Amino acid sequence: MTIAPVDPPPVGGVLVASPCTSLREQVAGSFPSPPLTVQQVGGGAEALSKLESGDWQLLYLDRRLPDLDAEELLGIIKRRFPGIQVVLLDSDGPASPAEERSDPPPARGVHPPVAAVPRPRPDREDETPLPGMIGDSEAMRRLYRLARLVAARPSTVLILGATGTGKELVARALHRLSPRRARPLVVVNCAAIPETLLESELFGYARGAFTGAVQAQAGRIWAAQGGTLFLDEIGELPLAMQAKLLRFLEQKEVQRLGGSESVKVDVRVVAATNADLPEKVERNLFREDLYYRLAAFPLELPPLEQRRSDIVPLAQHFLLAAAEAANLPCPQLSPETCQRLERHKWRGNVRELQHIMERAAILAEGCAAVLPEHLYFSSSAAGFGAQALLRNEREIRERQSAVGL
Repeated sequence: MTIAPVDPPPVGGVLVASPCTSLREQVAGSFPSPPLTVQQVGGGAEALSKLESGDWQLLYLDRRLPDLDAEELLGIIKRRFPGIQVVLLDSDGPASPAEERSDPPPARGVHPPVAAVPRPRPDREDETPLPGMIGDSEAMRRLYRLARLVAARPSTVLILGATGTGKELVARALHRLSPRRARPLVVVNCAAIPETLLESELFGYARGAFTGAVQAQAGRIWAAQGGTLFLDEIGELPLAMQAKLLRFLEQKEVQRLGGSESVKVDVRVVAATNADLPEKVERNLFREDLYYRLAAFPLELPPLEQRRSDIVPLAQHFLLAAAEAANLPCPQLSPETCQRLERHKWRGNVRELQHIMERAAILAEGCAAVLPEHLYFSSSAAGFGAQALLRNEREIRERQSAVGL
């Protein structure tokens, strides 16, 4: 395949999006490394994520993407990133500028680096929080856009993120936003089911398949028929089960343990993990073919430290929910408390924040929220220490006495 030169030559970053490794390398090799930044991605979701988070001037986009429709993705790119020049690729034909297509052409002429082009704020409709989620940081808005884009499609989704970031919330939101929302959402925690029982739990078993199998039973996959199967902690799946899961994903068939017949199923799979799956692949702990099958459309949840503007709104939400559940007045978050929350290192992410707010609601007894001791000491570098802790506790006791508590 011949890569046509781009006129004018790019002076900013170049992104190449194609599932074909040789094609990506051919395009990337046609540019000098310095001073250009040339990066390669394997699908449309990765390309869109890169465009959201970096500065690019030129995108080579394969018409045959494994996860998104190239025409639709091209329209999104034109609306959100009008300063990016797009060249469409065909594995079996020459590259063609996107301007030569029948859809409305972008502005012609010299394209300055993307950093010099003001980007309009994307439509707010696809940036609204997913059902059950809170947060308006840029990292979360990017997640909302990608999640809403893939929710209506049958693509397999892999949700990545540290423990406590809300991966199951994203999975449930994908199901609620999909055409399958009227059908079941079946959740399977791969780390919580013993390896000896996992196959029968997932695929079911025939009568007499093992001692105690007095009647046949459908598995979790069959229970999700027409709906969504959420495989949490997929990184903990034993190797023996990985091969069977891969066959199910490829054939869309289920064969019960001890049975001889395969049954076709219509199930959309969403998986989640806090593990580094590529690293597990390198150590032969996770099948490479299964990884690429699951990661057809990856969604990455940022840790709470990377979305600090969301900490106080989340804290207020959890505080109100905890107070209502305990039938208590909702305590207030003082400016000093908000500062401590924003400066704390949330190693447990949103889940840690939720538990701390539940405790604060109980200890407050209707007054100002009382944070656990370690949050005060963790902020000592910012001017808070043991004296601040004692002063805060004394002030709270004085307020409580003033209102007769």
